[in-house]
Amino acid sequence: MSKSIAMDEVQKKLQILLDYWIVHNSEHMKEFRDWADKVASSSTEVAQQLQAAATKMAAVSNELVKARQALSKSKERH
Repeated sequence: MSKSIAMDEVQKKLQILLDYWIVHNSEHMKEFRDWADKVASSSTEVAQQLQAAATKMAAVSNELVKARQALSKSKERH
């Protein structure tokens, strides 16, 4: 297998993984926020921590989107 074919396979696999991770993170963000709402009346601290986790997950998802965009651009160049 040539190096360019191997890299093409890696890029295809990474595209699939990035798409999956972005969707999966979105599901987790929603769950964190839902649970923060459920627990807010009994524990403000827990709710705040869950909201903070959701915010950080959004930042991670943003980086994954950027990686997906960069991957698409790099595939166009080759």
